[in-house]
Amino acid sequence: MSSRVVVAGVGMVPFSKPGASEPYHVMAAEAVRRALKDAGVDYDKVQQAYAGYVYGDSTAGQRGLYEVGMTGIPVLNVNNNCSTGSSALFLARQAVESGAVDCALAFGFEQMMPGAIGSVFKDRPSPFDRFDEMTDELVDVALPLALRYFGGAGQAHMEEFGTKVETFAKIRAKASRHASNNPVALFRTVITEEEVMASPMMWPGVMTRLMACPPTCGAAAAVIVSEAFARKHGLDASIRIRAQAMTTDVPAAFEARDMREVVGFSMARNCADQVYAAGGVGPKDIKVAELHDCFAHNELLTYEALSFCPRGGAEKFVVDGDNTYGGKVVTNPSGGLLSKGHPLGATGLAQCTELVEQLRGRADKRQVEGAKLALQHNLGLGGACVVTLYERV
Repeated sequence: MSSRVVVAGVGMVPFSKPGASEPYHVMAAEAVRRALKDAGVDYDKVQQAYAGYVYGDSTAGQRGLYEVGMTGIPVLNVNNNCSTGSSALFLARQAVESGAVDCALAFGFEQMMPGAIGSVFKDRPSPFDRFDEMTDELVDVALPLALRYFGGAGQAHMEEFGTKVETFAKIRAKASRHASNNPVALFRTVITEEEVMASPMMWPGVMTRLMACPPTCGAAAAVIVSEAFARKHGLDASIRIRAQAMTTDVPAAFEARDMREVVGFSMARNCADQVYAAGGVGPKDIKVAELHDCFAHNELLTYEALSFCPRGGAEKFVVDGDNTYGGKVVTNPSGGLLSKGHPLGATGLAQCTELVEQLRGRADKRQVEGAKLALQHNLGLGGACVVTLYERV
């Protein structure tokens, strides 16, 4: 990266179940106000805004931001499936890094409905047609597609490496322990591996209900500024984006005939490798990470995609406790999507919020001691992956 980009402020609202939240525009405005207050930036200093959401009408970003104020700035609406929040962050970072603006706002929100997510527009080809066709060939179970995608990917890992279904339960239990210390997480009750295994079986031998993240409502935001802007206005410039990359699918997604590739393993590996190279670091330098655990199965796969462990080594990584406090990398100290919740458009910016608070040393009982670098992984099928490396200076 040619210039230093500062994360001056972050903010989010507590996540909640569908039907229990404020309307999307209220949540979005509150998250933006919190990020501006955290940064110490007046709203009239923001020069561009990037609004992320998946389930909403066109210009819903303006609807949320107009609650904060109408200053005439460009507002761009972003939709990149579950990586939407990080895609908005990616654009804000690019705008500041390029010198196009000195102060940009990235915010994301989602007001979700109960139940499995699905297509809204039934009268046209789905962007998931090819993914669905490959999944139909590789996975012969009658379940909602998201479960077939990620359950199938987990099953492929189980078949190749002998991974036990209880290992996914250990990941889910770990998420609950982390979330118990997070006041903005949706589920804060600690559950055990045994309780995860005893929850309703969605896919015998592969997945229980508690191994999947819930539909969630919420919003989060970040204020991104240049180092010069931070100095000029006396802002805290200690948290920077050291490297960031976005990737999309490669031919292996379909040609490999492997559900792990269908759900973006190579896409994530390529993205992480670009960030490590650009940041001049390796996976061993990372002590804390927020990664896309939409299913416990995807968290396990992502350990390998991010090179926290070798291919086939994820089960040992979990069993040895290397994914939590006292281990190699504290993954999802927030509780992750599994426990914090997953409002699609807000998730990437909620991950950003957690890692900024970690690097500031303000994560209270969740604090990962001594962390100077933090890694964020946000995945959207269809597809896009964003990996961001933050540093404390």
